[in-house]
Parts: sequence; structure tokens; C-alpha cells
Amino acid sequence: MSGRPLSELRRSVTRHRAAAVNTAARDPISNYRIKELHGRLIRSHQCSNSNSMAEVIKHYALSESSLQKSMLAFSKICNPSLPIWNHMIRGLSQSDRPEDALHLFDEMRQRGLRGNNLTFIFVCKACAKIPNILYGKRIHVHVLKMGFGSYLYACNALIHMYGFCGELGFARKVFDEMSERDLVSWNSLICSYSQCGNYDDVLGVFDAMRVENVKADAVTMVKVVLACVHVGETKLVESMMEYIEDNGVEIDVFLGNTLIDVYGKRGSVGSAWNIFERMGKKNVVSWNAMIAAAAKSGDISLAKKLFDETVERDVVTWTCMIAGYAQSNRYEDAVTLFDEMVAAKINPDRVTIATVLSACARLGRLDLGDAVHDYLTRSKIETDIYVENALVDMYSKCGSVEKALAVFRGMKRLDPVSWTAIICGVAVNGDPDRALNLFSEMLRNGVKPIHGTFVGVLLACAHSGLVEKGLSFFDDMRKIYGLVPEMAHYGCVVDLLCRAGDLCKAYEVARSIPVSSDVVVWRMLLSACNLYGDTVLAKIASDKILEVDPCNGVDYVLSSNLYAGVEKWDEVVRMRELVEKGRGNVSRPSGWSSIQIID
Repeated sequence: MSGRPLSELRRSVTRHRAAAVNTAARDPISNYRIKELHGRLIRSHQCSNSNSMAEVIKHYALSESSLQKSMLAFSKICNPSLPIWNHMIRGLSQSDRPEDALHLFDEMRQRGLRGNNLTFIFVCKACAKIPNILYGKRIHVHVLKMGFGSYLYACNALIHMYGFCGELGFARKVFDEMSERDLVSWNSLICSYSQCGNYDDVLGVFDAMRVENVKADAVTMVKVVLACVHVGETKLVESMMEYIEDNGVEIDVFLGNTLIDVYGKRGSVGSAWNIFERMGKKNVVSWNAMIAAAAKSGDISLAKKLFDETVERDVVTWTCMIAGYAQSNRYEDAVTLFDEMVAAKINPDRVTIATVLSACARLGRLDLGDAVHDYLTRSKIETDIYVENALVDMYSKCGSVEKALAVFRGMKRLDPVSWTAIICGVAVNGDPDRALNLFSEMLRNGVKPIHGTFVGVLLACAHSGLVEKGLSFFDDMRKIYGLVPEMAHYGCVVDLLCRAGDLCKAYEVARSIPVSSDVVVWRMLLSACNLYGDTVLAKIASDKILEVDPCNGVDYVLSSNLYAGVEKWDEVVRMRELVEKGRGNVSRPSGWSSIQIID
């Protein structure tokens, strides 16, 4: 028997089809011949004969679609031979009924058959799939008692079983005690460590493998590349790529997809494209990964070209393209593509819905958001907290606070993002008292606030004129909740103090920001100086703005208007001279507006 099935890993897409699926089971002609044979055996009353039924049982058992037929045919056999028991246990172990494989093994033992090395390989596979470590250890004892402890494939199966069950110590012990190892042995141990998240050990075993001059294959390299990413050694990925090139490792569909995904997430769309072009065989995952890589790099034209060329599109294909539009601020295109997706009768998933709702929020299109919400309700798509949070955020940003609150109050589970979305939404839409009440409710419910929560709370305080309370919340961020204030929080505090007319304190806060100050903070201060006629601080703020962002004409206009208001004409002239001096680089402010036309 081939050792290949023992290197399978629990992945969204299985690395290898089980070698147990024989070619005849997929061949319509062979299917017909097997059925014809089975019919002849039934008519000749040979269907209870073990030897006569062996080929029929093997064919049925190793095909998922006819597994139930194998069970029926098996039940008619009076004294099944060991090969027939093995066919049945093998078929059940690779199906979605691995527990039945263990029951059948027990029945076989009760009938006096002890099994052979192949039997234990199949039972180990079933134990790994469930997983059932106690039964697996019993099988290990049987393996040793029957003298199969030195059999290569049996040991590989034990490593695989222990790894899937999370017993890495036992997996390593079996590996270390093997007198003979093949590539599957190394892959089984590497996959075991990867399965349990022990990525440093994956790299350690790979290093040992290279010392032993064992040449890796695509299965090995998938796990090693992923381990490099997980331990943060992205530079090692290039080293692994060199190993692949130098050793002629075939870039199959699984390794290719992994490399495209890794390069895509790093923004290396060129490297991802090179891998994509080299792949002889591609599946829908390959196209999806390449579309996502192109979109992430900002190359929406390439992403759309790939999307248009994709023959087989699944929900992920559509979602990748929709998300790419959203990431590139092409929200209208994202919504339009969603409409096309629905028209194509592709059912969106929760990720798609959350992405489209985010696009509606950015567009401020309540009508579109309502339509998506209605579609969600009508199609009975199962929602989760991420979709519900997106609904709250969308309704808040579209100004429909009551609908946002209705969704929020109807949620079965609330996380910090849920609370943050509703607090910020209520605060931005001019109801600071309710926002602060919601924050108090959040704390009473034992939910720890996050950075975004305090943005909403500080905005509420600014809109209510609660200076002392706002400053207290700002201090609590670090002292009570261990959150280091970010630029947005400093901006809120400056805004709070400017609204209250405390420009000196606002200036002190702006000056104390530990990171490089955002020009928006100084612009707030300049606007407040304009309102209160504080030319001294205005000059400081203006100089700081022009130092940070000398090309924005809005700032020159703000400063010039302030000086004109207090009749400091020399400063007005200075502002105009600075604009003239920077002619060609200074952008002139222009007014614009937009309207939505409803047909």
C-alpha cells in the first residue's frame, strides 16, 4: 500500500485525495461492470461468498457514493475474509463515518480475526479523523503485540494518528524509534507539529530533514512556508523558495496556492503572479488567491481582469473582487458587483454581506443598506456578530440611529466592537447623553472598552461640553484600561478643549502628543483661534501647519482670514506671499457638492 494517505492534514482543501479511492470507482464503465458482476453473483446465489464478493466490496467501499451499497453487500456475506474486512474499514475510515470503522474493527476482533498491518493503518486513520486518542493508544498496543512495530507504514500511520490527536510527544517518540524512515515519515511529523501550531518545531524538523539529505516535496514545503509566516520569519520564505527551485520541488496546486496567498498578503503581487503563471494546474482557490493578491496591492485592473477570466466562480471569488473594490474606495463598484452576484444566483456569505454593508456606510446610502438588510432577512442567510456589527455601523453612518439601536438591541451576543459601533454612532449623530449612557451600560455589563470606544466617548463629551469628564475618561484610558492614547484620542481632547474655549490647554495637549502631530489637530486649534480671536496661538498653530503640510491652500486661507479679522494686514500679506511663492505646489480650495438622483 502507498504511504501517501498518511501525509494528509486537516486543511480546508485536502492535500491529497486518499490513495484508497481506486480508479475503477470513478470510471462509469467500471461502475457498470461492477454492478453487472454484482447482479450475476446475486442471480447465481454467490453474493454470500467471501471470495466471489471481494472485488465488488472493494469497489463499493472505496467510493463514497456507493459506501452504503458496500454495507448492504457486506451484511450478506457469511464469513467475510480479512481482505474484505480491510476494504470495509478502509472505506469507512476515509468517509464521514470514521466511528463506524472502529465499530467494525471491534466486530472483526470478536469474530476471531486479529487483523494485519493494513488493518491497523486504516484504523489509525479513523482514530485521527474522529479524533479518539484512547482508542488510538489501544491500536498502538495491538501493533506492538502483533510485531508490526517496525513496519514503516504502520509507524507512519501512528505518527499521523498521534499528531491529529494532539499527542506530539508520542508522535515524536514513534518517529525517533523508527529504524527506517521515508519522506512520508518526515511529512507526518512536520504535519503533526503544524496541526498543533508548533511552528518552530516544524522548522526544526525540516532542518534535520535537510541534514539527513531527505528531499522535501510539495507537502513538506506547504507546511514549512506556513511555519515561516507564523513565526514572523517572512524573509525565510525567499530562502524556502530557493530550496524549491534548487531541488526541483514541483509547485502543485496546493503549494502554488499557499505561495500566492503568502506573497499576496505581503503585497508582493509580482512574486504571486510569477507563481500563478508557473502553475500547470489551477483551481478556483488559485484564481481567488491571485485576485485577492492583486486587489490588496491596489491593482484593481489586474484583479478585475482575473475575475473576468475566471471560468469557475464561487462565493469567495465574488467576495474577493467586492472587497477589492471596497479597499480601493470604489464603493459604488462594490455594490454594483454585489447586485450582479445576486443576479447570478450566487448566494453571498457573511463576509460578502459585511463587506457590502461597509461600502453602503461609506457611501452614506441608507437605501442600499436597507436593501441589503432586507435581502439578508428574506434569504435567511445565517448572520453572525460581524454582520450585525456591520449593520449597526452602516445605520449609524447613514444617520439612522434608531435602526442602529434596533439591530443592536436585537443582538444575542455583544462584543467590544458592537458597543463601540453604537456608542460612536450615537455620539456622531448628536445624542451625546445617550452615548455616555450606553458607555456606562457597557461597563456595567463587564465589557472592556477598546481604543475606538473612547473615541466615541470623547466625542460625546466634546459635544456636551463635559470638559472635566472628558479629561477624566482620557486619563482612565491608560490608568484603568491600559490603553495607550492614539492620535484620534488626542484630536478629540484638543477638540473638547477648543469647544470650551480653553485654547492654552488645547495647545499644551497638542504639543504633548508623543508621536508626530497630525495636521488636523493643529487645524482644529487654528480654527478655534479664529473663533476666539487669539492671534498669538494662531501664529504658532499656523506655522506648525505650514511646516507639516505646506501645500494645502485651505490653511493659508484660514490664517489669512484670521489676521484680516483683527486687521493684521502685514500677516495677511505674508500669507498671500507664501501662497505665491509656492505657486504650482499649493492646492487652491474648491467647493463641491453632490446630490443623489432617485429614478
